[in-house]
Amino acid sequence: MEHARQDPSRVRLRLCRVGAGVAAAVLAVGACADGGADDDGPGGDAGGSGRSPTPGAADSATATRLVPPGDPEVVATGLEVPWGVAALPGGGALVSERDSGRIVRMGPEGRISEVGTVEPARAQGEGGLLGIAVRPDEPRPNELFAYFTTASGNRIARFDLDRSGGGPPSLGDSQVLVEGIPSAAFHNGGRIAFGPDGLLYAATGDAGDGSRSQDTDSLGGKILRMTAEGEPADGNPFGNLVFSYGHRNVQGLAWDADGTLFATEFGQDRFDEVNVIEAGGNYGWPEVEGTGGEDASGDYTDPVVTWTTGEASPSGAAIAGNSLWVAALRGERIWRVPLTGRDDDPVGEPEALFAGEYGRLRTVTAVPGGGDLLVATSNRDSRGAPAEQDDRILRIPLGG
Repeated sequence: MEHARQDPSRVRLRLCRVGAGVAAAVLAVGACADGGADDDGPGGDAGGSGRSPTPGAADSATATRLVPPGDPEVVATGLEVPWGVAALPGGGALVSERDSGRIVRMGPEGRISEVGTVEPARAQGEGGLLGIAVRPDEPRPNELFAYFTTASGNRIARFDLDRSGGGPPSLGDSQVLVEGIPSAAFHNGGRIAFGPDGLLYAATGDAGDGSRSQDTDSLGGKILRMTAEGEPADGNPFGNLVFSYGHRNVQGLAWDADGTLFATEFGQDRFDEVNVIEAGGNYGWPEVEGTGGEDASGDYTDPVVTWTTGEASPSGAAIAGNSLWVAALRGERIWRVPLTGRDDDPVGEPEALFAGEYGRLRTVTAVPGGGDLLVATSNRDSRGAPAEQDDRILRIPLGG
């Protein structure tokens, strides 16, 4: 599951920095931690400390390259559990609503118009209409890719975007690319994105059965890699759609300038994760939560960052301004993770931003061309405390 927020009160801090020197003070005022159950199980353990990457990883040279965020601006309001945000090269974005099954277009200034409804999508718990993606090299995309829950499992489909009316596009014909991805009320994964190799990647959950994650013939608990036709990509390690395995519930995918794939993953009771994904990598679930190392069955790939479940519930992820930006649900903040560019220690000290200001945050997306991030709240997902204008899309400028 995702992690539930039990305390609806929001401590209003403009900036909450969590680092080696100030973490204790931050936690003492309660702005950057949230106890209680997580959405993945009956009880979360928020008493541990989040993983600090190797001390000194964020050296002074790296710090000078970081791009500071400006103040968030609300650009769209009144959405119902926005889940996927596909930023458009020409401005604005397409947005999916989990429970309604709607796709809407958000104009550059925030005006919302309906594109259509994914009729087969069925909302159940954390399932419904989830991630969406467009090809990044098309200024006016003619196709939309969507991951959604149906009565018979999760699937990925491609939809035509009909522009014949002259106004906003509308959903046209569709083609199912992948079906039979395990679904349940919890652990559906759902993020899809095109990588720098032009291939489509999809994050799936274990649908409540951890044994699926270690089975490379199952589509559950995996990161999948495919062509735009839904065929296994050349070079996939197991001759099928599976790219990496041993995952519990991945909801964030992002690539750095060198093509390294970072993924965010929900833990169960103790630790959420950021992983660097490699073809054929086994990330340990259900044998390992957080850092695990070796056991008799072989090597598991350790995460590069862990957080306690109370301060994260990491969903969407994006890379911009030399940092990985992670949207936190239960943690109600944006995590900025500096990127060092070093293979042996790729991240610096995570920093928590805007803690408690906007409630649960589901998705963070980099605007094409740089300069902004789009962030979706998720306060109407039955676990938040909605404000009057929720759910909202925020724009965060980078560079001050």
